[in-house]
Amino acid sequence: MIIVFMTRLFWPHIGGVEKHVMEIGKKLLKKGHEVIVITEMLPDQRQEEIINGIHIYRINAGKEDRSKKIRIWREIWKLRAVIASADVVHCHDVFFWYLPFRLFYPTKSVFTTFHGYESYPVRKSAIVVRKLSEKLSSGNICIGDFIPKWYGTHPTIVSYGAVEFKSHQVTSSSRYKKNESAVFIGRLDEQTGVMTYAKAVEILQKNYPKFQFDIIGDGKERNLVEKKFTVLGFQKDPEQYLAAYHFAFVSRYLAILESLTAKRLIFAVYDNPIKEDYLKMAPFAGFIVIERDPEKLAEKIMYYLHHPKEEEAMIEKGYAWVKQQTWEKMVEIYLTLWSKKNL
Repeated sequence: MIIVFMTRLFWPHIGGVEKHVMEIGKKLLKKGHEVIVITEMLPDQRQEEIINGIHIYRINAGKEDRSKKIRIWREIWKLRAVIASADVVHCHDVFFWYLPFRLFYPTKSVFTTFHGYESYPVRKSAIVVRKLSEKLSSGNICIGDFIPKWYGTHPTIVSYGAVEFKSHQVTSSSRYKKNESAVFIGRLDEQTGVMTYAKAVEILQKNYPKFQFDIIGDGKERNLVEKKFTVLGFQKDPEQYLAAYHFAFVSRYLAILESLTAKRLIFAVYDNPIKEDYLKMAPFAGFIVIERDPEKLAEKIMYYLHHPKEEEAMIEKGYAWVKQQTWEKMVEIYLTLWSKKNL
């Protein structure tokens, strides 16, 4: 098959959706399919190139303004021959990119994966866009059970993403450079809760002054956290840092799965009801620590510093679950979805 993915951003830009599309694309190539990605062009990126066998077309969408949608449609129109050749078009959150082409290619198989949420409170316009995307798609994947609850989506399939599992790379939960340590991985903004973690560590350091907290990531709150903690910025393979630290401070699905694979106890935080459901409705909720309040989070961290057996039990349960969440399994989910065009 010829498969066209549409996604707002793609590799080498770093992010959960970007990695999701890249890993699915690589696995599909190994199965003999042709994979094409249409995405936005960022500064210093090539308009067209091939990465890992995936053919990438980048469109010049320009700045964020009222005319951006029109520019996107105009740029994609230039690639209509690519769309016409596709056996499957799959949109990652950006179904509106394909909206006009639904009229030109009414019988073409088009699907959507819904990743995450835009903001809280959830805007009515966001719900309408998702319902329209669902209605005009042949099927959809919801990354998380919270999406049907908050957006009213009727999922064809619910998934929580995947992770690369290599048993020989798994680090024992008792082997790390420093017992009193944690690493944060993710964007530095309110959705990842980096300030909640920073406040919790400040509280924790009153009893554990040598507790080491380092940050892998970047974002608008970087200037706030790097005043007191080391910020290493975005890294190509951030999961490699997990082996050096005792705890993982992560609150997004991909980073959670990678931390479960590395056998690290995870502390996840939320600051609103949708993020709370994002975490607590997930099948791994019982294997991680979920908190909102920095003081309570600091208490939980101190508790597990002194209760290694309980920590180990949680880690092993999470590890047993995450071993089943492979990219190979995720690809089969996509192929199953595409075979259900008439559902």
